[in-house]
Amino acid sequence: MNNPLHKEPKASPKDFFLWLGIMATLYVSAISLVVLLFEYINILFPDPLDYYVDPYRGAIRFAIASLIVIFPLYIYLMRKVNVDARKHPAKREIKVRKWIVYLSLFAASLTMVIDLIVLINTFLGGEITTQFILKVLTVLVVIGGAFLYYFYDLKGHWQIHESKSKIIGATVAGLILIAIISGFLIMGSPATQRLLRFDQEKVEDLSNIQWQLINFYQNKGLLPESLEETKDSLSGFVAPLDRETGEEYVYEKTDLLTFNLCATFNEESFNLGKDRTERPKYGFSEENWDHEAGYVCFEREIDPELYPLLPVRGPTFR
Repeated sequence: MNNPLHKEPKASPKDFFLWLGIMATLYVSAISLVVLLFEYINILFPDPLDYYVDPYRGAIRFAIASLIVIFPLYIYLMRKVNVDARKHPAKREIKVRKWIVYLSLFAASLTMVIDLIVLINTFLGGEITTQFILKVLTVLVVIGGAFLYYFYDLKGHWQIHESKSKIIGATVAGLILIAIISGFLIMGSPATQRLLRFDQEKVEDLSNIQWQLINFYQNKGLLPESLEETKDSLSGFVAPLDRETGEEYVYEKTDLLTFNLCATFNEESFNLGKDRTERPKYGFSEENWDHEAGYVCFEREIDPELYPLLPVRGPTFR
């Protein structure tokens, strides 16, 4: 017979959304941390087969942004729930909490299994052993740690050992802070990223100008004396300006088939000094645009066999 004095605790909409928010912020924080650590592993133990590396560290930026916003929110929601549970111990027995935590444990288990399958598949495809081992450990520590924490939480372990729970929380927060600071050390400040974007645009502009010079040569059999001659009313081409300074790029005709293109760069390029058998950083051209910081000129020579003169076409009348 049920005890009439015993009432099963009821969950309010507030309880439901609090626990839903906790699990959502936990998922995002854990995945962002895994992505961040994976990127660090790729940087510290580079694979020669990874010939393209994002100079802007887009994955690192997004993971750091997610952790800066989401992880403090997770801490706040967890603290709010724990304070409420200490005032009203019956809240720990509400079905909503158990359902969401069990669902999260299932999701964590599934995530670890899927990640391990992907990592093992990548390893069998030839990924270097060091990367493989460290990434497996990352998944097991981050996702497995979250799994164990909430597994013991269901058993009331942290309610009894509150001090241990606080130590674990402070340790995790400290490690995430170190991971975020490391990201800034690797990718630089927002100001540095802006300078790199200017450099990227300069290389794109120089590449565009180069192909217009080649097109000019193929149609006229000689190089122009200045960029002013490359203006094309039909295609609408006008030599771009350096958007950082507003000045023209420097073009120097040095011989019949050779020329220089020059610009001032803020930072040295990512692949400077690396083996040129690797694919270049910039995907829009197979030319070598690696550069140091400062004023740099790229020497170019047109190969007539690769870029033959185009046949002259006379007017067509109908």
